[in-house]
Amino acid sequence: MTPHPTDDRTDSNHDPAQDPATATRELTDDFDPRAPETFTSAHELYREMRAHCPVAHSEGFDGGFWALFRHSDVNRVLRDVDTFTTSVQNTVPKFAFTGRRPPLHLDPPEHTAYRRVINRFFTPTKMRALHPTVRELAVEQLTPLIEAGAGDISVDYAQKFPALVFAEFFNLPRELSTRIKEISAAYVAAIIAVDDETVKQLSGKLYAIAQDVIDQRRAEPMDPEADLTTALTQATYEGEPLPPDMVLGCVRQLLVTGMVAPSVFIGNMFVHLSRDPELQTTLRENPDRIPAAVEEFLRLYGPYRGMARTAREDVVFNGRLIKAGEPIALVYTSANRDERVFPDGESFVFDRPNLSEHISFGAGVHSCPGAPLARMMLTTTLEEALARTDDFAVTGEIVMAKWAEWGTNSVPMRFVPAGGGARGA
Repeated sequence: MTPHPTDDRTDSNHDPAQDPATATRELTDDFDPRAPETFTSAHELYREMRAHCPVAHSEGFDGGFWALFRHSDVNRVLRDVDTFTTSVQNTVPKFAFTGRRPPLHLDPPEHTAYRRVINRFFTPTKMRALHPTVRELAVEQLTPLIEAGAGDISVDYAQKFPALVFAEFFNLPRELSTRIKEISAAYVAAIIAVDDETVKQLSGKLYAIAQDVIDQRRAEPMDPEADLTTALTQATYEGEPLPPDMVLGCVRQLLVTGMVAPSVFIGNMFVHLSRDPELQTTLRENPDRIPAAVEEFLRLYGPYRGMARTAREDVVFNGRLIKAGEPIALVYTSANRDERVFPDGESFVFDRPNLSEHISFGAGVHSCPGAPLARMMLTTTLEEALARTDDFAVTGEIVMAKWAEWGTNSVPMRFVPAGGGARGA
C-alpha cells in the first residue's frame, strides 16, 4: 500500500509533525459511542470522522478514551507492540476486572506460548476435518426458518449456530456451550451498560465453567492433538508447565470470544443481500463466488470497534497528543472502509486487489487465530441459505448491537424456499 500524505507512519524522531512537544493537547468530546444507531448511521459518521476528525476523543465511559478511525493509524498501533501494549486495557470500555486472559492480555514474548498451542487447532487440516460438522449444524439451524418461510436470522440462527460449532470445536456438551453463549450475551449487555458489578459476577460464572472444563480434562485427558483444553494443560514453555491461572484465563477467553462476533455479523450479510437482489442472484448462480463475497462482507461490516491498546509513552496522531496510559480504541469498522486504502470503500466490490489489507481479524501478533473457523462458518451459512432459497428479504425493524460491537441483534426476514419447498440435506 502506498502511504497517503497524511499517514502517521513516520517515527517522531524524524517527523516534526509527530513531535509530542509541538502536538495539540485538547480533550474534546468528539463523538458519543452510545448514540442510537441504524444499519447505516455509524458508517456515515465514521466517513465524516475519517475526513475531519480521524483522531477523536470521547468522554464516553469511565474516564474517556481516544479513538482512531483511519486505516493507517489503526494499523500502526496493531503492528507496533513495543509502543502500544495490550496488557493494560485491550477494550473500550474496560471490562477485564477478574484476571489476565492469554493470549490477548499479554504482550510478546509472554503471549507466544499460548498462541503456539492455539494456532495448532486452526490449521487447514483441522478445518477440513471440522467442515462437514459445521455444514450439518448450519443446515440443522437454517432449515426450520426456511421451511416456515419466516424467521429472525439473528435471533433464531446467528445467536445459536456459533455456540453449537464451538461445542464441537471444544468437545463440549451442546447444553454447556449454549449456557456459555447465554451468559456471554448477558455479559456483553452488562459491559455496554457499564454495570461493572454484573460484569464481574457473570465473568465469575464463565471462569467457573472454564475451571470445570479444565478439571475434567486433567482428570480424563483427551488427545492433546484433538482437544485444545487438554493441549493447554499439557503444554510447556521453556521446560515448565504453563501457570494454572494463565491456562484458566486462556480457556475462559477462548470459550467466549469466538461466539460474539459471528452472532452480530451474520445478519449483516443477509441485510446486504436483501438490499442487493442482483448480488443475491449472482451468488446463487455462482456459489464458487461466495468465499470472495464473504471476504468483502468482512471488510464492509467488520464487527469490532472497541478493541484497544494503551501507549507506553506519549504518542502523536495527526497532530494530537495522546498521553502514556490513556486508552485508545481502534475502530476497525471505520478503518476497513477508509477510501485512502480501499477506493469506493463504502461499496461492495468483488475481488479488490488489496482486500487482504482489511483488518476485521486484527493485524500483527494479536490477529485472530480463529479467523479460518470464522470464515468457514460464514461461508457455509451463505452457501446453505442461498442453495435452499429462491429469495429472502428483510421484513421488519433491524435492531443494532451497541458499542463495542457493530452489527445486528435482530433481523426479521421472509424466505422463499427453493423450488417451492426446502431442499433436503
